[in-house]
Amino acid sequence: MLSLSYDLHIHSCLSPCGDDESTPANIVGMAYVKGLDVIALTDHNSAANCVAAKEVADAYGITLLCGMEITTDEECHVVCLLPTLDKALELDEYVAKRLMKVKNEPAIFGNQFIMDSDDKVIGTREHLLINAAAISFEDVFPLVESMGGVAIPAHVDKSTTSVISNLGFIPPDCTFKTIEVKNMARLDSLKEAHPYFQTCKAITSSDAHYLGDINEPVNFIHAREKSPEAIIDALLHPTIL
Repeated sequence: MLSLSYDLHIHSCLSPCGDDESTPANIVGMAYVKGLDVIALTDHNSAANCVAAKEVADAYGITLLCGMEITTDEECHVVCLLPTLDKALELDEYVAKRLMKVKNEPAIFGNQFIMDSDDKVIGTREHLLINAAAISFEDVFPLVESMGGVAIPAHVDKSTTSVISNLGFIPPDCTFKTIEVKNMARLDSLKEAHPYFQTCKAITSSDAHYLGDINEPVNFIHAREKSPEAIIDALLHPTIL
């Protein structure tokens, strides 16, 4: 079993709230400088920049999980990680069809740049990516698992855009086994308030929107190998984390 340093929640310049300097190449380069083994690119409701990020990550020897942070119908954020780029782009297409069709205004919300691996802008996303998609919180988990991935409720201790802040409870049909917590000091109180969390493994990631916010190698995941499939398997079966 390998112990791998990770940051599984990073935004690029495709997210309108992300810094324009957070290009796929810069993100991977920063992860390499910091010494991370595994990262995930999780822009809001899109995986379009995973194409360039994977090319650079493969060159640096960093394991990249391609994915996105879906905003559900209830405006809960869920980090979705896929085993391959093709599966991430399949999810991208699925979500794009269900995203609220509101045109982005870059001067107000920020740019939504799609980049190549040489940091050149090759496109943009027309519709505002931080809007909700017509996918329920409960439906995200079986959807992503059907593609071989894992869906993780994002920053469950956050006062906005989390399942707790927006719903106030865990829907009874949920099956997730891992949660993301911003502040691990709050974990015990979260488990006390929401017994479902007592059976979950908690991870913490940066939710970085700026390069400097990407985590140092201080958090570790235990997996049988350094591959997206093995890391997803560890997240789906938290007893081996």
